[in-house]
Amino acid sequence: MKIAIIAHLKFPIAQPFSGGLEMHTHLLASALQARGHDVTLYASEGSQGDFRLVAVCPPTGCAFDDVSEARIDAAENSAYVRIMDAVVSGGYDFVHNNSLHFLPLLRAGELAVPMVTALHTPPFEPFVRGVRARARDMSFAAVSPSLAREWHDLIGDPQVIGNGIDLTAFAYAAKPLGEPHAIWMGRLVPEKGPHLAIDAARAAGLPLKFAGPRSNPAYWDNEIAPRLGEDVTYLGHLGHDALAAHVAKAHVALCTPRWEEPFGLVLAEFLACGTPVAAFRRGAIPDILDASCGVLAAADDVADLGRAVKQAIGLSRADCRRRAEQLFDADTMTDQYEALYALELQRAANTAVAARVSNA
Repeated sequence: MKIAIIAHLKFPIAQPFSGGLEMHTHLLASALQARGHDVTLYASEGSQGDFRLVAVCPPTGCAFDDVSEARIDAAENSAYVRIMDAVVSGGYDFVHNNSLHFLPLLRAGELAVPMVTALHTPPFEPFVRGVRARARDMSFAAVSPSLAREWHDLIGDPQVIGNGIDLTAFAYAAKPLGEPHAIWMGRLVPEKGPHLAIDAARAAGLPLKFAGPRSNPAYWDNEIAPRLGEDVTYLGHLGHDALAAHVAKAHVALCTPRWEEPFGLVLAEFLACGTPVAAFRRGAIPDILDASCGVLAAADDVADLGRAVKQAIGLSRADCRRRAEQLFDADTMTDQYEALYALELQRAANTAVAARVSNA
């Protein structure tokens, strides 16, 4: 098929990825291209991949402090207008909407082919405005059961298709390496809670290594920098290979979201390497971690997370890898999306036949 994928425009879809959504979008586009589809990704400048790429604007999440939210919104609106103009006239067989913007949804009625929208976040305005407009005539896929429940009142029960990862990229390590230590990775922003990971690792008596982009300078200065010490090592913003190597060496991993995390792709990466996880009980995390691979703590409770770290470090690394293989194989994710595409194409064909019959 000739498939258009619409990305969000906050960050480039390229390594080192800014977060899980960027990695997921890149993996999906690459996997579909590898299966023989002709894939075009509409994304921000700096994106890369072995598929056709249309870069429409500078990354809107990398704006300087003197750029107002109104100007960012205007830039995104203009970019999505251009994207939809190109998609409507592009001769595609199918459209996969992976953006977090309302405009592709509002203009989906102009398409002559089906579009599926993947839900990666809880409901928020003005994205909800677009979803509401398509609630009766578009299929949606939520990335976790907990996220599907959050959207239920608006669209009913969306299909659940969990995000996958390349399990070969995060290879299994039967044993950790070096002195016992913990690891954390993600964007260094308040909602990801890395400062709480530092505090919890110290409460458990373990050194911590952490990695990720310094996306919020004020947060770094106020919360992270004062906590640095001999027992806390910042690894930088790393690509896949370096991240996987550090995760595989770690004895335990921490996940500390301060919001209802809709998926948490880092959990898949931790488990694929065989590294057990201590995490706050939020959002989709209880859907992902069971007693074989993780220990949950009360949200925002550093002492309880320290307790979870001490318990999780003794879990079976083989069981962690097994859990990743069960839930996060990218091939399974791609199979499910291809099946959804086929179902929507068949529905569209049936609708077209019914319309011709009624007009005969």
